[in-house]
Amino acid sequence: MHTLLWFLIAIGVLVVVHEFGHYLAARLAGVKVLRFSVGFGRPLVSRRVGRDATEWTLAALPFGGYVKMLDEREGAVPPGEAHRSFNRATVSRRIGIVAAGPAANFLLAVVFYWALFLHGLPALKPLIGEPPAGTPAAHAGLAAGDEVVAVNGVATASFQDLRLALLRAGVAGGSAELTLAGGRHVQIDMPSVETENLERDTLRPLGIVRYDPPLAPVIGEVLADGAAARAGLRPGDRLVAAAGMPVASWQAWVETVRAHPSRPLRVEYARQGRHAALTLVPDTVDVDGERIGRIGAGPEVDAALRASLMTELRYSPLAALGQGIAKTWEMSVFTVEMMARMVMGQVSWKNLSGPLTIADYAGQSASLGWVSFVGFLALVSVSLGVLNLLPIPLLDGGHLMYYLAEVFTGRPVSERTMEIGGRIGTALLLLLMSFALFNDLQRLLGGQ
Repeated sequence: MHTLLWFLIAIGVLVVVHEFGHYLAARLAGVKVLRFSVGFGRPLVSRRVGRDATEWTLAALPFGGYVKMLDEREGAVPPGEAHRSFNRATVSRRIGIVAAGPAANFLLAVVFYWALFLHGLPALKPLIGEPPAGTPAAHAGLAAGDEVVAVNGVATASFQDLRLALLRAGVAGGSAELTLAGGRHVQIDMPSVETENLERDTLRPLGIVRYDPPLAPVIGEVLADGAAARAGLRPGDRLVAAAGMPVASWQAWVETVRAHPSRPLRVEYARQGRHAALTLVPDTVDVDGERIGRIGAGPEVDAALRASLMTELRYSPLAALGQGIAKTWEMSVFTVEMMARMVMGQVSWKNLSGPLTIADYAGQSASLGWVSFVGFLALVSVSLGVLNLLPIPLLDGGHLMYYLAEVFTGRPVSERTMEIGGRIGTALLLLLMSFALFNDLQRLLGGQ
């Protein structure tokens, strides 16, 4: 229920903003809007508002929405309103109306990223752990504690930035130049990046792992609604044994928890000098395409060590706006690149996600707090904007393709051509949806 609720909130926000882009552009172009619908199918709530008596509707199926405009091709139009028909609008205005939906999604992503950068984003510094022997990172001479400040000249302010930059370089193939703190440059071969499932830790074969200093198995923080809190663990508890095996470090404890998603785990611990035991059932979460256990607890870390590992990406209002625009552009380009490589067979179609995975991520991100959920919304908003610009009939990009053809030829695309295009578009969309749903079921049922 928690996952469904946050999924509906996410879809609602993204659909309303997308369709409002179309609505606002139509109004500005003088085109009459008959209906603004969130969802498809039978209306649950409907109300007419404004001088044009536009019908605002909330429908039963929440997987999208639409704006219906006055159009002589779809029914009789009173002579006095013919000039307000969509088909009578100039081609430039029709292009503006159609493009306004994806543009609204990109603008929403900019706003969300701006808010996050203004608030401040806690992030891990781009520090790497000891590369395993024989990996490209080891051959390149990288060592534990090295901080990578740029990849191929692009700055990496956090470990997530580093991961994204190396992933892009790895999919492209060849090698990448890493700039380390202090100015040293190293070349690393990239052919080992795995593209079968980009959600997994694709950088591990390169020898690029996050720097994790040795930590004692002592709990420092406990989330109120996590498995650790439900079992009765508290800050300051020292973990002694789990599943009958001694717990030597926090890293060992994390590996044990990860290996027990939704499975009972017998834990021995010490609290204020007294030993006790309890049974813990880790929650199951999807991380990097893998179902793992998580308990909602963090290690005890002294302030000096935390400061050495963490950074905060916080900017002034104007600088945060620049960062928001840059981040939206970066994620848009990355999405386009991945889609293009899927078409060319360089990236597996298993990376395509559908509504079930999106719903799962919506619930997970919401459980981590508003910062995580807003970041999730920004990313999905970018994806929705890019997806709608694909030149597939029935999508906004397909309509733009027709109107651009009209600009170059000087005449509208024929009804017959649009009818054939609609059939092709329907088939392509059904194929994409089938792939996405199949991948969703594989992920959720543990098929990967």
